[in-house]
Amino acid sequence: MSTKNIVEISSDPLPSLDEITSLVQDDGAGAITTFSGTTRNIFEDKAVIELEYEAYIPMAKKVLMELIEEARNNWNLMHIAIYHRTGIVPVGKVSVVVATSSKHRADSMDSARYLIDELKDRCPIWKREVYEDGSVWKGACNNKKH
Repeated sequence: MSTKNIVEISSDPLPSLDEITSLVQDDGAGAITTFSGTTRNIFEDKAVIELEYEAYIPMAKKVLMELIEEARNNWNLMHIAIYHRTGIVPVGKVSVVVATSSKHRADSMDSARYLIDELKDRCPIWKREVYEDGSVWKGACNNKKH
């Protein structure tokens, strides 16, 4: 069986969830799990105006492919897609999507959670949260593995 690993990082708006889901769809898959991260309008009682992302794209893609390999070693997966925005992402818009497919739901669901959690922890993508009263940069790569 041929598997797909899709990693995209771009300043363009992300494809729709339906489009990304279709990329991981497989007639042998009994489960497709997606996670869609959106900009919310409040964080710790502060009004959020927008988020801005920066990435060291070559390294970020390398880390994401390593995470995909780790997920494949831990779960029986068919296809995996990870999309992440850079640049400004207004409130209500999507900044990241993880989609996985597998024969059984547990593999798909558990791996999707692992991938988003590890992406946030290890991938060189930084986020600036812009509030009504200022902004703050938040980094990735907090994990000591890298």
